[in-house]
Amino acid sequence: MSRGHHRILSAIGIGCYVLAAIAGLFWLTDDFGPGLLVPLWIAHALLLALLLAKLWAGEAAAGLALLVVGASLAAVSFADLARDDLTLERRGEKITATVVREWLAPSDEQDQRSDTYDYALVRRDGTAVPGPALKARRGSFGVGQTITVIADPKGVLRPETPSDADATGDAVGVGVFALIALALVAFAAGQGTGRSRRREERDTLAEQEHTLREALRTAAADPHGYVEVHAEHYPDVSPHRAARIAWELGLNPESADDPDSWRFLRT
Repeated sequence: MSRGHHRILSAIGIGCYVLAAIAGLFWLTDDFGPGLLVPLWIAHALLLALLLAKLWAGEAAAGLALLVVGASLAAVSFADLARDDLTLERRGEKITATVVREWLAPSDEQDQRSDTYDYALVRRDGTAVPGPALKARRGSFGVGQTITVIADPKGVLRPETPSDADATGDAVGVGVFALIALALVAFAAGQGTGRSRRREERDTLAEQEHTLREALRTAAADPHGYVEVHAEHYPDVSPHRAARIAWELGLNPESADDPDSWRFLRT
């Protein structure tokens, strides 16, 4: 198997691993907290850096691994939002509610530029809508305003407006960021293939120049003092480079009628 085919298979394997990591970490997000998930993300990043180093050696592999992990994290985040929206659509109930209070979301209290607010809702009979407060941008609703929301009867998920509870946008976000992660892996494979090909070309050229140098050094001259070599044996060596090598060995280049033959005068 050639190195190119091996690199392609490696890229496919790494891509499958990235998708599996996204699915696995998404599954764990619902049951475990940061105490377990953070070490898992760190381990994922380290393993990914090692794998990408096989495709694209050097410091760039570590930076690219972080970009892949970032895209994976975004995909998991969108998937988690989509799961909540789908759950809310499946078991939620549509309620006509009234906004009774608004306040700056606790998670954003330290950010003076934040415009995310929580809105307390009650039913028509005055009982509170189940679940945490509705979250929306400041000014989205006014106190006393009547709105329609989808609420979680179990009180686990935040109520959302029908338009916000649509999981289509979140599902698109999952697909986009997963594709970005895969595209980064493909980019690493392409860069690694290009670098490997250039290295092989340099090695081939160096080998041909060495062979030419030895041939000029050991070849016997004809009765007129000329040394002749065939250019076809050195396809990657330019005529100018061949003349330079000959000059370094004390030979003078001479023009020849046959373009496939290089002649040098031994002085």
